Amino acid sequence: MKFTKMHGCGNDYIYVNCFEETVSDPGATAIKVSDRHFGIGSDGLICICPSETADFRMAMYNADGSEGKMCGNGIRCVAKYVYDNKMTAKTMITVETLSGVKTLRLHTENGLVKTVTVDMGAPELTPDKIPVSIPGCAEPVIREYPIQISGHDQQEYSITCVSMGNPHGIVYVDDVQQIDIEKIGPLFENHPWFPERINTEFIHVDDRKNIQMRVWERGSGETLACGTGACASAVACVINGLTDNEITVHLLGGDLQICYDQGKNTVYMTGPAETVCTGEIEI
Repeated sequence: MKFTKMHGCGNDYIYVNCFEETVSDPGATAIKVSDRHFGIGSDGLICICPSETADFRMAMYNADGSEGKMCGNGIRCVAKYVYDNKMTAKTMITVETLSGVKTLRLHTENGLVKTVTVDMGAPELTPDKIPVSIPGCAEPVIREYPIQISGHDQQEYSITCVSMGNPHGIVYVDDVQQIDIEKIGPLFENHPWFPERINTEFIHVDDRKNIQMRVWERGSGETLACGTGACASAVACVINGLTDNEITVHLLGGDLQICYDQGKNTVYMTGPAETVCTGEIEI
């Protein structure tokens, strides 16, 4: 199987051109290629496929083989792949995902894509559509809400829940570098409030235009960046009155520019997309 390894802010995936290749068991393939000792090494697998409703279709699988609905960093790399490999000459394309069709604007330099702006669509704040199930909570929108995390000093955290096509819990902390994310991340991911598990963003608000963020992704563990998580974090900060509508999200792997246009009720994400290498692997 021919592949290309790409990353957006360090959030790396193995990309397969399914116009030319066939991946018969993408879940198992994702597990194999993602292994950083016995495989290629990545946060998952993304298949670039034909679409009947858009220019291309993205099918993404986490490192544990589970299928994800959307990946903000991954979709930017899809745009770079199809443009750089001359599968399209357009600098405005559409990509079908399990969370809907996304529109992407490609920013090129010397004939190659450098950055991509993605219209990530409207954030979902209604609990049963995220989904979040909090006993005794009748609020139509989950703003800052106290959550007890058992097995970690019984500590109470403040969480805001947002879906950007997949569920996110935004947790405010004093110092993102000091959290023991390997211990606390799985406790949030598998908390009974979240029937489909949850991606957890641990953030610190620096000022009205900047936040620091680390992320624990369901099915992959800590990653260097999460595009949908950065968007969800920006939305959470805006609705809680903590930041302006346009912010820079500083992640371990780099920075993303996020704009929450409340008038249009949509979120725009701009960030880099980079190719690491190409090769072949036996599956």
